[in-house]
Amino acid sequence: MSSPVSWSHFSQSFVRYEDLGLSLDISRMNVPETFFGEMATRAAQALTEMQALEAGAIANPDEQRMVGHYWLRNPGLAPAARIREQIQSDIAGSKAFAAEVHSGKILTEKGAKFTDVLVIGIGGSALGPQLVSEALTGVDAPMGLHFFDNTDPDGIQRVLAKIGSRLATTLTVVISKSGGTAETRNGMLSAKAAYEAAGMKFAAHAVAVTGVGSKMDNHAIAEGFIKRFPMQDWVGGRTSVMHTVGLVPATLQGVDIDAFLGGAAAMDEKTRSLPPAQNISLLIALMWYHAGGGKGTKDMVILPYKDRLVLMSKYLQQLVMESLGKERDLNGDIVHQGIAVYGNKGSTDQHAYVQQLRDGVNNFFATFIEVRQAQEGPALEVEPGVNCGDYLQGFLRGTRRALHEGGRESITLSIPTVNAFTLGLLIATFERAVGFYASLVNINAYHQPGVEAGKKAAGDFLKLLGAVKAGLPSGKTTTAGDLAETLSADPEDVWHCLNHLAANEENITLTPGGNPALDSFRKG
Repeated sequence: MSSPVSWSHFSQSFVRYEDLGLSLDISRMNVPETFFGEMATRAAQALTEMQALEAGAIANPDEQRMVGHYWLRNPGLAPAARIREQIQSDIAGSKAFAAEVHSGKILTEKGAKFTDVLVIGIGGSALGPQLVSEALTGVDAPMGLHFFDNTDPDGIQRVLAKIGSRLATTLTVVISKSGGTAETRNGMLSAKAAYEAAGMKFAAHAVAVTGVGSKMDNHAIAEGFIKRFPMQDWVGGRTSVMHTVGLVPATLQGVDIDAFLGGAAAMDEKTRSLPPAQNISLLIALMWYHAGGGKGTKDMVILPYKDRLVLMSKYLQQLVMESLGKERDLNGDIVHQGIAVYGNKGSTDQHAYVQQLRDGVNNFFATFIEVRQAQEGPALEVEPGVNCGDYLQGFLRGTRRALHEGGRESITLSIPTVNAFTLGLLIATFERAVGFYASLVNINAYHQPGVEAGKKAAGDFLKLLGAVKAGLPSGKTTTAGDLAETLSADPEDVWHCLNHLAANEENITLTPGGNPALDSFRKG
């Protein structure tokens, strides 16, 4: 059990940016007195490497690319005039397009105003817009927002059913840097089929956000999409929410993107050169290092106490895990780095997995996100002198104390309210923490070889699926083992292909045999 935290220790472990309304409390991290001195050289190196990144150093050696998401909210940092001009043009273009849609200058093919937006993307191309929409928009948003963020046909059908007859007034935004991402392509083809089934031309309702000269760009030109927005190769998917990827859906939703970008820029400025003791993003990275021994041995549980931030944990899963989950360090040594991230929201988690966090395996540290203003306007008392917001604060403080008493570590990040500016602050805080942590553990946060390996394996499976479908004899019964021998393929892979086909093809049936080796399949 941990001892109570003294007032002096709390005060010394609390960092506040009064002009931004942001604060960080690390008093519930059991940091040894010698830790900051031992980490001083690494912390200084992390600041130096961040400066090089912002100056345009090649940060993604796999593709020889710079990484410039920090320029998106401060174009003056960009290393070339053409990049600065492009960023400013993208911001202005996003605003102008949304204004034309909202005013009715841009209409559907039948002359009606657009009422809804369907975003088709995967990973960061959907997670960022989803987070912004959930956090910043309400029932008064100028347009409804929907997503195809997977290649699940049932999920696609459910979204289309929700849109219903408003498909005729739905603007579809297809987001893919290359145009070759299978999930996004599948979603686009599904949307196109739905529009055409309703007697409409898909291109007359479509916008592309993609790389200039990409497959998607060329397709949009050939089909006659309403508009094309560029995606720059120096912006990665998980850090693209302040690029056209996020700005186009956000402006269509009526989000104040100037405030959003401004919040991020303000946080960048604060954490660009402040020493570790005052640098909130660097302090967070150092706490991650301390908690996991520099090897990610503990998971990070994200607990935002605000419904509007329910998607923050999902957003941070990609940002943190895709950036930090690496097999090798910059020296080429095998290190298997990474930090696992999960979470939901408070106080919901107190009825889900806080029991284990408090009394179970101590394999995590918690990150509480506090929103100080509970609500706008008068509060309803649920007990004499007590309202719902008081309870929410009580649950936050109670859970934090209970975890500390159980020897569980936590940090608490606080903002005054949820708006475009403070959401920008939060996103930038964690983006920079990820960059700093990568420097502390000597890995590259800006490439993702494991993702590419998964895509290749999926491609191999689809090739085998086609071979199995073609090789399955008509009118005869066979087993996975027999067909695998014919195809010179792995029998388990063939069995999975056959099971998929039996579940989805009317003319292919499965007869269970007690175990996979004895299962039989028949076509026709």
